[in-house]
Amino acid sequence: MSRHRFADFLLTLCLLLLAELTVRLFLPHDVSGRFSYGYDRESGFVESGEVIQLVRAGGRRFHPQSFSRQRPPDTLRLMVIGDSVPRGPNLRAAYPAQLQKILADSGIKAEVINLAVPGFGARRCRVVVEKILQYEPSLIILHLNDSNEYEDEREYRRSQEFQGWHPRHWLMRSFILARAYEIKTEKLQWRLLPEKIRQQQMLNDADAELAASLDEAQQRQWRQRLWQTTRETVALIQARSIPVILVIQASRQPGDHDPESLDDHGLEALGQSLQGPGVQVVSMRQVFAGLNPLTPYFADSAHLTPAGHQRLAAALAAMIRHGEGWQKKRTGAGNAAIP
Repeated sequence: MSRHRFADFLLTLCLLLLAELTVRLFLPHDVSGRFSYGYDRESGFVESGEVIQLVRAGGRRFHPQSFSRQRPPDTLRLMVIGDSVPRGPNLRAAYPAQLQKILADSGIKAEVINLAVPGFGARRCRVVVEKILQYEPSLIILHLNDSNEYEDEREYRRSQEFQGWHPRHWLMRSFILARAYEIKTEKLQWRLLPEKIRQQQMLNDADAELAASLDEAQQRQWRQRLWQTTRETVALIQARSIPVILVIQASRQPGDHDPESLDDHGLEALGQSLQGPGVQVVSMRQVFAGLNPLTPYFADSAHLTPAGHQRLAAALAAMIRHGEGWQKKRTGAGNAAIP
């Protein structure tokens, strides 16, 4: 190697080291859990003394919020976990915020924290639940949807890709190099790729998801995992004597079906198998039953409009106000067969 090339190599190495040091010193929360893709328990939670801040970091795009480590006196603390449906179009319009307002108007002092993240399925929701149990929730609302198991599986594989200390993984211990490696999947740098490459990558991912959706064996495996993980999550919450409301997602059916019909893909059976003391179910299919048309309440096949969020929040508020009969620790869990 010539002297000039060696000098260039040293300069490049120094710049990389400087960049790595800068990121780790000044953006520690971006580094923490960044390549766990939602499977790191601490990601997105910034603890500053007695104040907890929710930030968009570590594969978790939380709505920015803050709350105290300990539940305020005489306050009902509700925590909502789920995917893009409960996350809503924005923090104010989503049903967690609407629920807080309705309860306040009813004279109930409550804080409702929105912990929903787009694309999160049963496994990543469970990781969030494991974390928030230490923050003294009075009630946990778990939004059940079966449309994110492909994303959960894909991101789990990504999170495991560079685990371990084998020499082939050493370079990926650098945040800068690991960040560069995933360049093709990040929005900012994605736009810098040539259009032909972007289209090919999108087609590949779309094809993989479509293939998975048509694979009955794969779908059954994911359904079994969703049921099992949900049971485990509910049991984990009940072990702390915290009541749970399961919100069952329902989606409008396109194509040859009645455009105003709703389908919960069998998730209501899962909810009913867990229902009992300490566990209650709110079915979106029932909340929106009889409404014609549904377009004022659904922005698309699954996501809600602000009016839809308001209606769902009202149903939850009614259940919470009359919760004395079910907000008790449950002694057993159902074992309904997977459909």
